[in-house]
Amino acid sequence: MNTSKGKGASTSQQGRKEKSGLQIVEISNNEDTQLVVVTTPLVSSYNDRIRPLLDAVDKLRHLKVMKEGIELPTIVVVGDQSSGKSSVLESLAGINLPRGQGICTRVPLIMRLQHHSSPNPDLHLEYNGKVIQTDETNIAEAINLATYEIAGRGKDISHTPLTLVVKKKGVPDLTMVDLPGITRVPVHGQPEDIYEQISSIIMEYISPKESIILNVLSATVDFPTCESIRMSQSVDKSGERTLAVVTKADKAPEGLLEKVTADDVNIGLGYVCVKNRIGDESYEEARMEEAKLFESHPLLSKIDKSIVGIPVLAKKLVQIQADSIAKCLPDIVKKINDKLNFNVSELKQMPQNLSSIGEAMTAFMQIIGFAKESLRKILLRGEFDEYPDEKDKHCTARMAEMLNDFSKKLQLECKKKDSTNNFLMEEIGVLEEAKGILLPNFLPRTAFLTILQRNVNSISSAPAEFIQKVWKYIEDVVVAILMHHSENYPQLQSSMRRAAHNLFAKMKEQSTDRVMEIVEMDKLTDYTCNPEYMSAWTKFMAQEVSFMEVMKFHSKPTKLKLEGFGEVEVGHLRQYQLLVQQAFDVKMRMAAYWNIVLKRMVDSLALHLLFSVQKLVNKEMEKEIVNELMGPHGDGIKRMLEESPSVATKRDRLNQSIKLFRESQYVVAKIMDQISAYPN
Repeated sequence: MNTSKGKGASTSQQGRKEKSGLQIVEISNNEDTQLVVVTTPLVSSYNDRIRPLLDAVDKLRHLKVMKEGIELPTIVVVGDQSSGKSSVLESLAGINLPRGQGICTRVPLIMRLQHHSSPNPDLHLEYNGKVIQTDETNIAEAINLATYEIAGRGKDISHTPLTLVVKKKGVPDLTMVDLPGITRVPVHGQPEDIYEQISSIIMEYISPKESIILNVLSATVDFPTCESIRMSQSVDKSGERTLAVVTKADKAPEGLLEKVTADDVNIGLGYVCVKNRIGDESYEEARMEEAKLFESHPLLSKIDKSIVGIPVLAKKLVQIQADSIAKCLPDIVKKINDKLNFNVSELKQMPQNLSSIGEAMTAFMQIIGFAKESLRKILLRGEFDEYPDEKDKHCTARMAEMLNDFSKKLQLECKKKDSTNNFLMEEIGVLEEAKGILLPNFLPRTAFLTILQRNVNSISSAPAEFIQKVWKYIEDVVVAILMHHSENYPQLQSSMRRAAHNLFAKMKEQSTDRVMEIVEMDKLTDYTCNPEYMSAWTKFMAQEVSFMEVMKFHSKPTKLKLEGFGEVEVGHLRQYQLLVQQAFDVKMRMAAYWNIVLKRMVDSLALHLLFSVQKLVNKEMEKEIVNELMGPHGDGIKRMLEESPSVATKRDRLNQSIKLFRESQYVVAKIMDQISAYPN
C-alpha cells in the first residue's frame, strides 16, 4: 500500500505494534502522520504442529469412528438464526457461504480449513462417498446442491454431514462443525417441528464432553435470552468447554464491555468480539475495518485487545483445538485399542464359516459334545459353574426339591383321608364283608388287601402327575442348553428342538408306564422286608390293652389319645364288640405298612428318574438328534453350510469394525510418534 504524499516525500517509520494479528504501522512524513493496517495470515505460529494433529483427527472422523462410539474433539458452531454465524465462519475461511432467508445450513457442515503456501486455493466437498471439486466463486452454489442431495429440496434437517475442505493461504488450521441456526417459529415453509429437528441435531453434537462449543451471539440481544446459550448450558453448566464470539459489535457498542466482562452466562473459555463483514467488502478490507473500529471507537476501544477481532478468534480456536486434541488423544488411543481387541476376540468366538460336509459334521459333533457335558454337569453331577446365577439350571437341587414336595404331598393326602372321625369304621365295614366260616380270632387277609388297594387307589394319580412335572422341567432345561450351544447355527435349532420334543414325548410315556407299574405292584400284594414294619406295628399294638378297656368298661372316657393318630372318639365302637379288636389290629398293621409303601414309592420314583435322566443324557438324546438331522428327511448338516443372515451380518460388521480400528490404530500411532519426536 503506497502511503506517501508525493514523489519526493521522505518517510520514516516511527513505531510499529501488533494488534489482533494485524500490523498497525504508524508512518510519518513532513506533512502528517497516518495509520496503515497491514494484513498478515490469521494464524501462522502453530501450523507446523497443529496440522498433523488435525489431520489425524480428520482421518479418524473420515473413518467414521464416532459411529463406533469413539468421540472426537470437535469445535461445534451453534447460534440463533441471524446471530451472524455465517459471517464469522466466512471470515475464518475466507470464502462465501450460502445466504438467504430462513435456514441455510440444513446439514452438519464439517469445515476443514488448512493453510497452504500455494496462492491458488483448493476447495472441494465430500459427501455420500463423493468428492466434488469447486472454487471460491461457486462454493455457495456447490454447498446448496450438495445439501439438496442429502436433505432434499424442502426445508427439512438431515443428520448426514457434508464436509467442506478449504486449503487456502492464510486460513487458520481448524476443523469446525457448523450446525443449523436455531429458530422456534417455522417460517417460509419450514416443518412444524423445525425447532425439535434442530435441537436434536445440536444436542447430538454438543453433548459429548470432547466437544468445544463455539457459541455465536449477537451484540444486539441479551445473552441470557439466547436459545443457543440455554442449550450449551444444559450440557456444559460450568462453561469450561464453551467459547463465545460476539458479532455485530458495531451495531450495539453500548454496554458491550460490561456484557463480556460480567459474564452472566458462564462462558468459561471467554469472549471474542468481532465486526461482521459488510456487503461486498473483501476479507482483507473487512479485517482492516474491524481493527480500526476496535482501535478508534470511543466505547469499543476500551475492550481489551486480547478479546477482539477475527485474528484473535482464529488464534484462540487453534489453541483451544490443540489443547483439546492433546488432552483427548491418549483416551482415543486407548478406546481404539480396547474396541479393536474386543471385536477381534468376538470374531474369534464366532463359528467358522463352514465350507464342507466334513467341517459341518465336526461342528455338529462339537455342539452335541458341549451340550452333553453341560447336561452331565447340571443334571447328573450337580455342578452349576456354567450357570452360577441361573437357579433354574441348578437341576439336582431343583429335582430334589420336587421329590421332597411330592413326598410331603403324599403324606398330607393320606392324613386327610385318615381323619379321626369315624375311627375304625372303614376297617369294621371291610371285616364284616370279609368274614367267612373260620375261627373268629383269625384276621382275614382279604380285608387287609382290600384296604391296601383303596389306599393305593387314592394316591395312584399323584406319581404320574409328579413324573410329568419333572420331565417338563428337564425338557425345558435340555432344550435351553441345546439352543445355547447351537445359537451360532440357527438353521440347526428347529431340527434340534423337534428332536428334543420327540425324545421327551417317548421318555414321558415310558416313565408313566413304569410309574403305573410301581403303583400296580403295591396294589397286588402286601410285602416288605423292612424291619421298621414290625417295630412300628409292635409299638402301635402296645396301645391295644388301653383301647379294649375303653370298649369293655363304659365308665371310661370315650376319647382316647393314640400314638400316630392323636385324640380319637371311640364311643361309637362299643356296639361292635365282636369285630373291634380285629379292626384295631388291621388299622395298626396298615399304619405301620402304609408308611413303608409311601417311602418305597418315593424311592422307586427317585431311582427311576435318576436312571432315566442318565440314559437320556448319555445315549438317547444324541441318538434322537442324529436321527432327526441325518435321517431320510433330515438335511440339518447340509443346512449348516448355509450361514444364517444374522450371523453373516454380525461377521461382516465385526470385520468392517476391525478394519476401521486397525486403520485408526495406524493413524493415531503415527501421530503419537510425531508428538514424541517434538522437542520439549
